[in-house]
Amino acid sequence: MFLLLFLCWIVFNQNFTLEIVLFGLAISGAIYFFMCKFMDYSIKKDLFIMRKIPQIVHYVLILFIEIIKANVTIFKLFGTLGKEREPVIVSFRTDLRTRLGRTLLANSITLTPGTITVKMEGNLLTVHCFDKSLAVGLKDSVFERKIKKLEEGA
Repeated sequence: MFLLLFLCWIVFNQNFTLEIVLFGLAISGAIYFFMCKFMDYSIKKDLFIMRKIPQIVHYVLILFIEIIKANVTIFKLFGTLGKEREPVIVSFRTDLRTRLGRTLLANSITLTPGTITVKMEGNLLTVHCFDKSLAVGLKDSVFERKIKKLEEGA
């Protein structure tokens, strides 16, 4: 996080002089210290996130692919004339351990067209699907499997 703060400092200043670098190091260090002291942040968490970057990038790519696939499905649903859509509300329990993981799952489901996470209480998620065909595979989705891998070692 310290490096990210420092990089933002350099980019926003649009200059690279010794004075800006030294001042940026001091400001970034002070902000990082504040984050560690008052915001439950640590170097250990930084190292954990750095090790997970390839998995995070892979998750984002899978999310984009699933969004595209859901768009195609929605276009097909709208393209078929005379076919009745059957909206459905599905509730299921997830095995994700952390609140961050469950929130990431709920938001990923909401980002895919045709599904909206209506409620999240503990590990119980309630999802509204535009059509019952979109509800298939919600319980053991690719999102949940990838988030479980991200949670390992947390």
